[in-house]
Amino acid sequence: QVQLVESGGGLVPAGGSLRLSCVASEHTFSSYAAGWFRQAPGKEREFVAAINWGGTSTVYADSVKGRFTISRDNTKNTVYLQMNSLKPEDTAVYYCAATDYGLSYRSGLYDYWGQGTQVTVSS
Repeated sequence: QVQLVESGGGLVPAGGSLRLSCVASEHTFSSYAAGWFRQAPGKEREFVAAINWGGTSTVYADSVKGRFTISRDNTKNTVYLQMNSLKPEDTAVYYCAATDYGLSYRSGLYDYWGQGTQVTVSS
């Protein structure tokens, strides 16, 4: 059972940056693909970015491409989401997730989820 804990959320003005971190409880996390998802009030959870187990392949939602960067450090069992040029529409609870399926944007394929961290971007 992999437990995931996100951190790094907060309040930031439009145009600002934040870096989210997701720490896994198990060293086997390095064999899982990882993803970030977000859910805004009144909306469904949506895909943000994903990275394969080795960190060599990534995929992004069109809405964040060029602004967000996902990365991982398997020596620290940690996945990161660097968010730049933030917009008010990026406001949401951001969730980290892990899957042994492989690189995917499909939330249903992820087996493990964190509790989420709030990101609020003011206009």
